[in-house]
Amino acid sequence: MRYVILAALSLLASATAALSADPRYPDWPCNQIKVPELSAAAVWAGPPIDDVGDAWQNDPTIRELVGRVAARRTPLDEAEKAVTDYFASASGDKQSKAKLLFAGVFTTLNHERTVVMDGIERFARLQKQSAERIRAEVSEMRALQDAPNHDDAKVEDLGNKINWETQVFQDKRKTIGYVCEVPTIIEQRLGALARAIQQAVE
Repeated sequence: MRYVILAALSLLASATAALSADPRYPDWPCNQIKVPELSAAAVWAGPPIDDVGDAWQNDPTIRELVGRVAARRTPLDEAEKAVTDYFASASGDKQSKAKLLFAGVFTTLNHERTVVMDGIERFARLQKQSAERIRAEVSEMRALQDAPNHDDAKVEDLGNKINWETQVFQDKRKTIGYVCEVPTIIEQRLGALARAIQQAVE
């Protein structure tokens, strides 16, 4: 049982350090620096979209296209082709349509990114709570072991519980690296679609 305690404490110590890498965002567990909001100007060289608001939703064709190209289930090359095809057949002021389309894509992906980041922080908070619970159980186990005439069966049961919870904690911790990539993937998709829109109307 001593090994169980040492293994649990070692894991929790390293995990706690990882969960608070950026003091500005104590619940942000990713190695990537947290940038709460994306900037349209960082990826878009076209006209400002500040005055667009939700106007892109009033055009059924653009609204449908936004939903299709922004969805990560749509392969990026297919999304870029859909943008190109749309502008190849579009009539009227293509610059205005490009502005509306980018505004829709930006709004949609920025919101999706925020939802994902909020979920990552909720996950991190739950991991912290799990770590605190395991630490408390380790302290309880030590007290049981040090007590005179301690109950070996109770010590063993608690040790097994700690071992199980530590394994679950570790398994969840392994997934965070993959989850932390999702905001970056969304940002890359936004940049690629912004370039596709701009190139399609040049």
